[in-house]
Amino acid sequence: MTVHHLNQLLLVSALVLLVAVAAVRISSRSGLPSLLLYLGIGIAMGQDGIGNVSFSNAELTQVIGYAALVVILAEGGLGTKWKEIRPALPAAAALSLAGVAVSVGVTAAGAHYLVGLEWRQALIIGAVVSSTDAAAVFSVLRKVPLPSRITGVLEAESGFNDAPVVILVVAFSAAGPVEHWYHLIGEIALELTIGAAIGLAVGWLGSYGLRHVALPASGLYPIAVMAIATVAYAAGAIAHGSGFLAVYLASMVMGNAKLPHWPATRGFAEGLGWIAQIGMFVLLGLLVTPHELADDIVPALLIGLVLTVIARPLEVVISLAPFRMPWREQALMSWAGLRGAVPIILATIPMVTGVAGSRRIFNIVFVLVVVYTLVQGPTLPWLARKLRLGEGSGAADLGIESAPLERLRGHLLSVSVPQGSRMHGVEVGELRLPKGAAVTLVVRDGTSFVPAPTTVLRTSDELLVVATDPVRDAAEARLRAVAHGGKLAGWLGTGGDPTTR
Repeated sequence: MTVHHLNQLLLVSALVLLVAVAAVRISSRSGLPSLLLYLGIGIAMGQDGIGNVSFSNAELTQVIGYAALVVILAEGGLGTKWKEIRPALPAAAALSLAGVAVSVGVTAAGAHYLVGLEWRQALIIGAVVSSTDAAAVFSVLRKVPLPSRITGVLEAESGFNDAPVVILVVAFSAAGPVEHWYHLIGEIALELTIGAAIGLAVGWLGSYGLRHVALPASGLYPIAVMAIATVAYAAGAIAHGSGFLAVYLASMVMGNAKLPHWPATRGFAEGLGWIAQIGMFVLLGLLVTPHELADDIVPALLIGLVLTVIARPLEVVISLAPFRMPWREQALMSWAGLRGAVPIILATIPMVTGVAGSRRIFNIVFVLVVVYTLVQGPTLPWLARKLRLGEGSGAADLGIESAPLERLRGHLLSVSVPQGSRMHGVEVGELRLPKGAAVTLVVRDGTSFVPAPTTVLRTSDELLVVATDPVRDAAEARLRAVAHGGKLAGWLGTGGDPTTR
């Protein structure tokens, strides 16, 4: 490749990225998952579009898709709040295991009897479309916040069910029939156990190291976090476990460990997640050949109808029966089973392994994901309101960034007061921080000053809090308690210890 060709490639890549970023704005206003817009960009660049780019390398698409999924799962894990997901773990595990089995069986039966696919092809499609995508769900629910128990179940399910689905798709796509189904169940259990153990171990070790080693530059912390998440995936895969589960759990552990420079790390991960989604969806759009989709539209609609109307509701009802969830919540979770990038990427596995009819499988999955995302996405907020499940989200979480002062045995906490925080109107002295912690600087409207105990805090203030090592966690806990409960936090049961000062 010459320098001239490299310059052209960089120019085209930058233009595609700018268009994709603009598509984010369009999707946020329209309520449509950005998946559809990115796929549209790829299709427009493809051989049936204005770009006339011919691309058919399914193996390269699969490799890049897996790499993108690692980044997306890492970003999702970093943003998962343990306090919200912990009560939802049993229900999410049931949906990710028993629920996936129900979904695969019912969808495969529909593909076989209604569309006439061979059982192997039907089972592959049933497994491929059984993976849900939290990014697609929450991208259309930004304006209709849900109760934490619902978001916790949906988020955990999307992080957990990728692992068993990948195992099933690989098994169904392997040469020869799948013998002794109980061996397959044992393999899934073993891979999930290995992946979970490695993910938790890597996440804990990474969190411990990042909290006790002061890196020379703050910009290294986000890179280190993503590198640790990637190590978790690689270690899990090498140990013949579930790398996807490992990276999600490792990221979740780090995301709840109060790491230094956390807001910067979170923003960096979100940016990488967007880039991964954009690149992956554009590439998937390039891989599809639109003029080949016509014959597979009706089969895709029929299979999608079985999946959406029968398989998903049955999966939710059976899996959540022991948890006695209200029918309204089950109804919303049944409709919220959006399929995103994962099914389309998994549909490349039979193409790489040479399964008969694999191109048709890919086309059916592609049409199914696009059509039913287009139908379900915009109607999710409406359904949430009709079921009276939309809740006010309250104040945004208090943004606290921590930087260790290794030689001074202390920490600098940079605190942002968000809109709606109950810290607004509280005097600095009323924060009642523990001994060893103090607000040393306030930045308001671009002006910084040293506050007095009677200084009243306002929305959008930036606070610099210095805390010694022993009280660092207590200081952050107190700040968060005041942000959610106001100056009386601790006496009103909103957390924080009123006697710490």
